[in-house]
Amino acid sequence: MKIIASVFATLLFSTIFAQNEKLNFIDFNTSDRLQNLEPSKIKIGGYGQVDYSQALVNETKGVGTLDVHRLVLFLGYSFNQKWEMVTEIELEHVQEIFVEQAYLTYKHNKYINFKGGLILIPMGYINEYHEPPSFFGVERPLLDTKVVPTTWREIGIGIYGRIPEIGAKYQLYVVNGFIGYDDVAKFDGASAYRNGRQKGAESLLNYPNLSGKIELFGIKNIKLGLSGYFGKSQSSLVSEIAKINTAELSQADSSVITVNMIGLNAAYNKGALQLRTQAVYSHNNNVVAYNAFGKTNLGKELFGYYFEASYAVYSSAKTTARLVPFLRFENFDTQFSVDP
Repeated sequence: MKIIASVFATLLFSTIFAQNEKLNFIDFNTSDRLQNLEPSKIKIGGYGQVDYSQALVNETKGVGTLDVHRLVLFLGYSFNQKWEMVTEIELEHVQEIFVEQAYLTYKHNKYINFKGGLILIPMGYINEYHEPPSFFGVERPLLDTKVVPTTWREIGIGIYGRIPEIGAKYQLYVVNGFIGYDDVAKFDGASAYRNGRQKGAESLLNYPNLSGKIELFGIKNIKLGLSGYFGKSQSSLVSEIAKINTAELSQADSSVITVNMIGLNAAYNKGALQLRTQAVYSHNNNVVAYNAFGKTNLGKELFGYYFEASYAVYSSAKTTARLVPFLRFENFDTQFSVDP
């Protein structure tokens, strides 16, 4: 057996500007960054990530790779104190362009606000806070790429707000959801839901899905989060089928699964110490029919978790520079249980 060690290095640069005036760095979450800056009509920000990876294999010479992994531009505009637009455009590996977020918000009050457009699904921690250094390491945790298909975004509309009296904030959206079948089955045991992300590109909508999250921050040094995602996958077969055509209806039903996903995340911060944990469980209905029809091997249940500890041995308030060694134990299974 060969033992393989990997060396990763990443160079990260980030800046935020508003009306050509340089502002203090706020947060790596897009919406929080743009909404919490000093008052300004136009809000611009961005970051870049350049990676170097080198596998070290015993008695074998290898070659390293350099990659401009991401170059991201945030653009926001406040029409007035109530209405705001937020966008995030990402260039990956120099040649792939994606719109990761594009939505309008209406700020009614601290308790209830409205959002509509291409939005991030509030599942777990990393999917919303998916920019480095919100996560440690060059790549995102495996749980947040295999079970939660970060970056996971869909078109939807919903409400969000804070309840400061109990130290909580919430989000609740109706979204279009995954596409599970479009000429071929999109879900399988290796990539789970990842190939089913519609990303706002000519998205199909047969069945609306529900996505929500509640977070508690009223306990000193502790943050807790509970996420949920529920609904049926979309299918290109569910289109213009006569209600009396039982054969085609049955075939279309076989191309659809129901996803029930729950996520728990918790973080403890005190001084230089940070402890973080996350667990995600998902149960799929109609898997036997879906796998048989699509000739695939999607798991009936998916489950994963990780525990992480870090300590900032160096930090600078003037430059926001930090040196933070960390340890993470992670376990996930996209076929936690399977049909017989």
